[in-house]
Parts: sequence; C-alpha cells; structure tokens
Amino acid sequence: MHEDNYVLPMVDISKLSSPNLADRLDVAKALDQACKEVGFLYIKGDQFNPQLFTQIQHIAKAYFAQEEKLKMQHYIGLSENHSGYVPIGEEQFASNTYDLKEAYDVNYDYPLSTPRRPLLGPTLWPDFPEFQTQVLAYYQHVKTVGHQIFQGFALALGLSEDFFTPHLQHPPSQLRLIHYPYNPAAEDSVGIGAHTDYECFTLLLPTAPGLQVLNKQGEWIDIPLIENSMVMNIGDMMEILSNGRYLATKHRVKRVQEERYSFPLFFSCDYDYVIAPVMPNEAPKYQPLKGGDHLFNQTAQTFSYLKQRIAKGELTLNNAIPLSSFGLAEQQ
Repeated sequence: MHEDNYVLPMVDISKLSSPNLADRLDVAKALDQACKEVGFLYIKGDQFNPQLFTQIQHIAKAYFAQEEKLKMQHYIGLSENHSGYVPIGEEQFASNTYDLKEAYDVNYDYPLSTPRRPLLGPTLWPDFPEFQTQVLAYYQHVKTVGHQIFQGFALALGLSEDFFTPHLQHPPSQLRLIHYPYNPAAEDSVGIGAHTDYECFTLLLPTAPGLQVLNKQGEWIDIPLIENSMVMNIGDMMEILSNGRYLATKHRVKRVQEERYSFPLFFSCDYDYVIAPVMPNEAPKYQPLKGGDHLFNQTAQTFSYLKQRIAKGELTLNNAIPLSSFGLAEQQ
C-alpha cells in the first residue's frame, strides 16, 4: 500500500527520541493533527523492536492452543488485579451478545500490599514455558514507547513536556493478548463489539485484518495491516484531558475471515490521578473523574465475573457512567 493511500494517517515517532526539542515538536504536531482529525492512526518508529513483536505472536499461538481446562486454571476471576485468562463469552459490551474471542490479560504487576486498588496487585501468570518472560519483555518495550508518546501529547497540548511523567508511576495500563478463532459456522458473531477504549490511548499490534473504525461520517471503514507499524487510537481519558480536542473513536472487530491475534496495550495514568481537562486557557467541557475508578467501573460493566459480584452485593460501583459515554456521537 502506497503511503499516500493509507486509510489512516501515518506518524513516524522516531524523532521523539531526538535530543533536539524541535524534532520532538515536529512529531507532536503530527500526532496532534492525526488525533484531532481522525483519532485513529498508524505509528512507525526506530524505537520498535520487531523481534519482540514476533516473539509475542509465537507465545500467544502456543498458549491459546492449549485445552480450555488448562487455560481456565488461571481464569481472570481468580486474580487480585483483573489479570488472567478470559474465556469466550466472558465479556459483553451489549446485552444478549458476546464477543467471539478469548484473551489473556496482563495488568500492572503491583506486589505491594498498600495502597491497594481494584486493578493494582500481583499479576496472575500461567504455568506456561517462557510466557511470563516474553510477555513482560513486550510489555516493558511498548510501555517505554507509550511514555514517549505521553511526552508528545504534552507538547501537542501546550503543556510542559514532562507534564504526565509524575502521573505514570503505577498506572493500571493493561496488555491484552487476544485470540479470535476462525469459526465459519458463526455467521453473525463479531470478534469484538463496537466500543471506545476507556484509557488515554492504545497501542495495538494486530496479525490479520478485521479491525473497523467508525469515521466522522458515521461509516465503518476497514483498517488494513501495514508491516512494521502499530495502530494507535484515542480513548475516553484523553478525550477529557484534551477537553474534546481529541475524541475517543468507536471501533470493532468484525467476524474474522482467518484466525487472528491482536496485542493492545491500553495506557492509563496512575489510579488516583484525577482526569480533568488540562488545556491552557480553555473553559472545561468535561466533569473530572478519577481515572482508576472510571477504568474499573467500565470494566465491571462488561466482565461476567464482576457483574456477578455486583449482583451478589459483594461489589459496589461508585459514580459509574454508562458504557460508550464518549466519542463523536455522544459529543454531538
């Protein structure tokens, strides 16, 4: 695919590593334009380690090929920090439907006993050779790239470059290893239903087509694979932080035509950081919310094991807002 024909903008983030502020500002300007106009984009950069991209695909294929009963030994409902195996049918974005996918979720691995929050705690790791080592290597690599992008956003929004740094000490930023099995009999099933991401932004490595994005004309467009790039999108929290300059973008995965894997890392600020508009000299258009609470509330409205705890009175959500409260349609 020729660069001029990309469905989404392509931003080269290589110069975010430059010691020259002017170089970093160039990237910030490109990020700003892509996020303001579309909210979804491709990124490429010298920072990427293709070997780690290949390794996580291999370990995911090997892990998900196991029998269901083995994978369920590390079911996410057994964890302390919402990590572990997610079976098909566990997640529901809409009533009476479920997504045709399975996943392994790796949340922030927080060994300390205090302060504890619903998404902070020790990660539940499977007893599977090399899984923890290779997944953590990928997590740390993409996290480093994501923190550079936070600095780019700070510049784009007219803030000091290190504005977000103090708020990225223990963020519940989650990595998901997702497997979409090919099932020709599942005519009406979708891989994942239409939604916005809850966090600030997402960096996604997909292995096959299937992702669709809702554009500003209200049309679902297919997002092709581009080698040596990642897909990036704006989430709910960055919509608030930017005071609506960037809108969270609805997306979905249609019924896949081949087996598909994807690896999104969802970037949050620290659990107790209050998400509120940070734009200089602008009247706020959004009410502030505690980032971690929003993330947990949205998660609890989609996962069966958390819904069951709510129904039993074991869990109460505070100040929860409905799913899909952000994005273009909602702000119109």
